[in-house]
Amino acid sequence: MLRRVRPTQGPAQTRRLLAKELLREVRQLDAAIAANDKQLAAAVQEADTTLTNLYGLGAILAAKLLGRVGDIHRFPSAAHFASYCGVAPLEASSGEVVRHRLSRAGDRQLNYALHIMATCQARGHPAGRAYYLRKRAEGHSEKEALRCLKRRLADVVYRQLLRDAQREFATLS
Repeated sequence: MLRRVRPTQGPAQTRRLLAKELLREVRQLDAAIAANDKQLAAAVQEADTTLTNLYGLGAILAAKLLGRVGDIHRFPSAAHFASYCGVAPLEASSGEVVRHRLSRAGDRQLNYALHIMATCQARGHPAGRAYYLRKRAEGHSEKEALRCLKRRLADVVYRQLLRDAQREFATLS
């Protein structure tokens, strides 16, 4: 489209030059992002993790999880891991009304990774979708149901990371 525009002088020519330079920068950034994606995929493959087998977790989110979590054994339980991720609900009850609210604590990057995974599962994975729909049928709002799914997926990720660590330990022994 830019090739069809051929101004000879003035502001139009300057705009075309600026657009051409911007397009060159976008192409360079696209190439850098693609190279970065390849490096992350190779690093995840090298880490020999099975996180990418989970629905909704690709190489980029798996790399983010592995990098942010570090050694999974520093979390004594799945509840500690969920709290660290910021997906463990906080009780906000008053009197006879029992409620839970969103936790703003925890690692926001891990929370984001679990959010993406939960969104993917709520839309396309049979078990994740069934759990989400069951929570909606129980009277939870869309956000609350997604929050419940995120908490459940934190347990799944925790168990997967523990299995990976145990498998790695077994191969070293």
